[in-house]
Amino acid sequence: MAYFSRPQSSAAVRIAHPTDYDDRERSPQKRDSPQRQCRNILIYGSCRFQDKGCIYYHPATTSTSSNVAIPESPAPPSLSAQAVHAPVFVPKTTLDTSSTTSPTQPPSFTPSASPAPYFPGQEVEYDDTISSLGSFYPTAQQAFVRQPLDYHLYTNPIPDAFSPSHFISDNFREELHRRSDLIHTIPSTPYHLPEELQGYHSLAPLEPLVPERRKLVSWYSAVYRATNTSDGATYVLRRIENFRLTHRAAFGAIESWSRIRHPNIVRVREAFTTRAFNDNSLIVCYDYHPNSKSLYELYFNPKSSGLLHGQLSGSMGRIPEATLWSYIIQIANAIRVAHEAGLALRMIDPAKILLTGKNRLRINSCGIVDVLLYDTRQDITITQQEDLVLFGRLLVALCCNSLAALSALPKALDTIGRIYSADIQALALFLVSKPAPLKSITQVFEHIGTDRLLRDMDEMQIANDRLEAEVQSELENGRLVRLLCKFGFINERPEFDRDLRWAETGDRYIIKLFRDYVFHQVDENRNPVVNLSYVLTCLNKLDCGTDERIMLVSRDEQSCLVVSYKEVKACIESAFSDLSRASR
Repeated sequence: MAYFSRPQSSAAVRIAHPTDYDDRERSPQKRDSPQRQCRNILIYGSCRFQDKGCIYYHPATTSTSSNVAIPESPAPPSLSAQAVHAPVFVPKTTLDTSSTTSPTQPPSFTPSASPAPYFPGQEVEYDDTISSLGSFYPTAQQAFVRQPLDYHLYTNPIPDAFSPSHFISDNFREELHRRSDLIHTIPSTPYHLPEELQGYHSLAPLEPLVPERRKLVSWYSAVYRATNTSDGATYVLRRIENFRLTHRAAFGAIESWSRIRHPNIVRVREAFTTRAFNDNSLIVCYDYHPNSKSLYELYFNPKSSGLLHGQLSGSMGRIPEATLWSYIIQIANAIRVAHEAGLALRMIDPAKILLTGKNRLRINSCGIVDVLLYDTRQDITITQQEDLVLFGRLLVALCCNSLAALSALPKALDTIGRIYSADIQALALFLVSKPAPLKSITQVFEHIGTDRLLRDMDEMQIANDRLEAEVQSELENGRLVRLLCKFGFINERPEFDRDLRWAETGDRYIIKLFRDYVFHQVDENRNPVVNLSYVLTCLNKLDCGTDERIMLVSRDEQSCLVVSYKEVKACIESAFSDLSRASR
């Protein structure tokens, strides 16, 4: 057993009852005796707890027409004038434990294990439907119910210094919580998927496996979320069903794509083949962006939810021109990076372009077509020209809010001219027209213009400032977690129960009482007060070590200590240092 130093003397002031009062309280003949007259009778003349289980003596009410004899009671002691303003006495125990004080009555004083148990005006509580301690312990086994995330505990208003950002939604914190929740969500329906797949486990489908799903080139595909065994991160596995790979050299395109890291392209990780699905399947691994949706779901699918990241879907109105230019710049930037690397996206399709944040686009499923069509390889110049044509067709569909507009391009271009500016109409016409002789992505940026590129860059920098402010507000949250961990290490260690050098005396006793002061508050009806604001306030004052003094009451309510937060902090550091020396 490691040696622990004796607790140092503390500056805490101990307050104790007078000796004669202690003797009177310890007397079994007089404590809580039913023969003692209720103090409410002495002060107010009546007791509102008389019919609710008060165990003290209540003399009958005198009446001029009543001849019933009233038993004699001891003469009441003399009371001062200030006793009239004393709070209503509430018995510690009652015969009827189900009765509670009426909400219309004024609050009553209740002796408790901690001072100032009632905090009027506090609103942030986990559950205001709990009426008694018995509600915490259900008698029957209940079915598990998934609890919603406590967004109201974490979402702060936007600071006045930040204008609404083009790339960050107002409910940014809620969005991050949803993403984290989706990463760890377990599907309720079993899908009979492989338990392990080339170093990936915990597979869960991300798209409905329905017969009317779209084909990728000539094959059906399925998308799964999976966890990597080596790094523990979550990825997306896109499976091409019933595909037989004939040339290993087809994976050369995947290696080229894996070297590209761009904010508007979903990063490609690796590719492999497997028979774990009882067929020959091609698996391509990508980064996972939870809570994202494709442009097809947002703007062209009538069954879409309509809202994502604060962005209106196409079924509820046309895309604002500023947002449309942002989409154009991001897609054009992704095309530029791919073309400069000697590759072609070949996936500029509404179903393969993801909205991963507010107005943030990422092109998905890159590299798959290169593997699927390896045997029918085309010239890279032709495929890059096809990228620009696909880009134009996508722009026409977004402007007209319909995929059917592609079948009547002249009418669609005329509609674009009536809704949007002439620059968007000219860009769409340039992209969908035949190359003469060849088009390049550089010409697309000339149509966009420097002013719009700089404006989009300004919006990105504003979003970065907003993110830094959000991180700054969360920078020191770990302090309170460290304090709570120290409480858990110090309080009620069973292996030191018989060790006089570590018994809950001195510093350890003050820490125990402070724990009760923070976490074991009760209201006037002896119900637990679960108030997060109060706990955070106390822990912040403790971490700062302020000179504010508080009163800590023992659990038997026979004594109390007046200490400051600074002294409690010193006690915690001393006790924790003892534990640290013992662990070393």
